[in-house]
Amino acid sequence: MVGIKLRQDLLEQLEKVRSLVRTHGNPLREVYLDLENSGLVFEEALAALHEAYRIHGNPSITHRPGWRALEVMLEAELGLMDLIGAGGGEVVFTHSGTEANNLAIMGLAKASRGRRKIIVSQIEHLSVKFPAERLQEHGFKLVEIPVDEEGFIDLDHLADQVDDNTLMVSIAAVNHEIGVVQDLRAIAEVVKDKSPEAIIHTDACDALGRIPLDLEHAGIDMASFSGHKIFAPKGVGALYVREDVKLEPILHGQLSSQRLWPGAENIPAIAGFTRALEIFGKNFDEYRSRMRRLRDMLIDGIFERVDDVVLNGPRGDRRAPDNVNMSFLYCEGEALTVELSLRGVYVSSGSACTSRTLEPSHVLLAIRRSYEVAHGSILMKVSPMHDEKDIEYVLEQMPEAVKRLRAISPKVVM
Repeated sequence: MVGIKLRQDLLEQLEKVRSLVRTHGNPLREVYLDLENSGLVFEEALAALHEAYRIHGNPSITHRPGWRALEVMLEAELGLMDLIGAGGGEVVFTHSGTEANNLAIMGLAKASRGRRKIIVSQIEHLSVKFPAERLQEHGFKLVEIPVDEEGFIDLDHLADQVDDNTLMVSIAAVNHEIGVVQDLRAIAEVVKDKSPEAIIHTDACDALGRIPLDLEHAGIDMASFSGHKIFAPKGVGALYVREDVKLEPILHGQLSSQRLWPGAENIPAIAGFTRALEIFGKNFDEYRSRMRRLRDMLIDGIFERVDDVVLNGPRGDRRAPDNVNMSFLYCEGEALTVELSLRGVYVSSGSACTSRTLEPSHVLLAIRRSYEVAHGSILMKVSPMHDEKDIEYVLEQMPEAVKRLRAISPKVVM
């Protein structure tokens, strides 16, 4: 009976989703700005993925197909290390940035033989925050460093917390929700000055392709990356580990070509990742300039057309070139997401990590936004594949969408 009921529940859920798709309709124009959660893929990266499906081998096996698969992995490792300014070390390929973050935190904790303090910021991605919190059950101490109202780390507070018991400090180079760009070198100097043996990890998923990265110069020991954030196919992530950093595997199974991540690697996705890295490497300055221009066009255009709007995070070069996070007062973010979807504009309300709950974003609360302001937030990200006409269309639709929702929503004190 349990199995029958489960199947029936799944069928009912499937029919509800199909009904939503049918009743939604097909907008005349579509602009996809929900690049935080999934997204666009470079055509060249997609072609590389398709071609790599012809490579049947496993990279851990010593025959020609296996060597071809291993060749794909080595090309990706070299391409990534060149783009991030990495020194000696290794790249571990996972299937997502979430897996890479978990490996960095849990793997380092398993390898630790003494130090028991882990330091993160209050605005870290949940794939950093949650494993760090879980380690408290195993005797580790977790410290969360506060940020200011734009999201920048309090370096004095960080310095006060780092000591000889500090195992690692994990702070994202670019915040996934509000786009704040942290000064990694300054953070590393503070940490290493107080505790030279402490390991510095950065979630660089939203930094790759957006800001210049020189991990060796910045003094970073580990860094996590996600393929879909640079318009590669989903299903590939990576963790860079400096050569003298000791990690233990957190998954166990059949040995592979990677010591720290067992199982068969996603060779087609890795091939697409390599191609996306090449594209960003060749076009970094042009793409960054284009995204910055579209970002500012979107932010300025919304402020010109819509009243009672708050920008979450900093402006200018201290903000990632693709990131737009704005709160629309007297307007519920989830409702605005649906309203815009009906108009062919696809955004997200906060991050995917919290979008199916009623809790506001922990990032927005950390920068001291009220619950009401946080609930009215919309996250949009532009890409090199967008153009001015896309942004113009969004700016046409946004005022009408907000106006309609505010007309049916009670105003509350913010």
